[in-house]
This record gives sequence, C-alpha cells and structure tokens, in this order.
Amino acid sequence: MAEDIALMNKQLVVFNLGEETYGVDIATVREIIQMQPITRVPGAARFIEGVINLRGAVIPVVDMRRRFGLETTERDDETRIVVVSSRGQDVGMIVDSVAEVLRVEEKSIEPPSSMLTGCDTDYVMGISKLPDRLVILLDVDRMLSREDRVISATASAKEVGGGEGLIEA
Repeated sequence: MAEDIALMNKQLVVFNLGEETYGVDIATVREIIQMQPITRVPGAARFIEGVINLRGAVIPVVDMRRRFGLETTERDDETRIVVVSSRGQDVGMIVDSVAEVLRVEEKSIEPPSSMLTGCDTDYVMGISKLPDRLVILLDVDRMLSREDRVISATASAKEVGGGEGLIEA
C-alpha cells in the first residue's frame, strides 16, 4: 500500500527564478546552501558562474538565470545554491529562492507542449498543474548536457591545478 502511494507521487525541490516556479526531482538534490564566494574561471561559458569549495570538493556553479537567458538581478538573502548530482558530478545551481519540498501526483504532470520542445527546452520534463500555480519540471541530466558538463569539469580541473588537457570532448 505505501509502495503504491510512493509510485503515484513525485517529490520535488521547488525553486523560483523571477516569476516562474521550477522543480527538480528530490533524488537529484544533494543539498541546498546559502550563497558563498564563487571563484570565477577564465574561459568558462557565460552561464558558468565559477567554482566553490564545498567541504573540500571543488563544485562548478551555474547561474540559472543566465542558463535560461533571463535578466540577471541582485542577489539577496533568499538566493541559494542548489547542489545537484548529474551523472555522477555535483553541480551547483544559483536560484533566486527555494520555495519548498513538494509532493505532486504523477497524474498532475503533463508532458511539455510540442510548442515548447526544441533544442533550448528539451530539459523540460513536464509541467505540474497545482491548484494555485504551474511548476515547470526540469530534467537535471538534460539541462546540464554533456557539453555543459565538459565545460564545468574543465572549469573544476583548471581551478584545482591547472589541469590542461584532462577533459576529452
């Protein structure tokens, strides 16, 4: 009985970027931390903010506003870094705020419209219809595509020791 309920529900970490609400599967979230100093990495993609030292591990950090092509704003006390695991690599995502951990029923999730799908939005898994809002569900692995992970890994390698040539495309 409890297993049936678990299969019918999806647990999400819900965060905000501007006026929009996004969710990622809680299983991909390692932790949520307050903003901290970020070391910039020369030559990184525009949306790679830099790297942080998280308990001895160098973690690349993606500015989600830049990643989604949104206007950047001042960071405040609500700004967070959501550390997710994508295919064995931890990556930080800067978000405006983390709203909640939410359990949604699978039946409330609709696939993205064919009008939305394309090369820039293939990381949208679906949209959850809640009584008071819509939550855009993101696929962390697709959002942090192979190209993005290579850039992130290169940034990490440069930061920890100038590791030129460590990453093969």
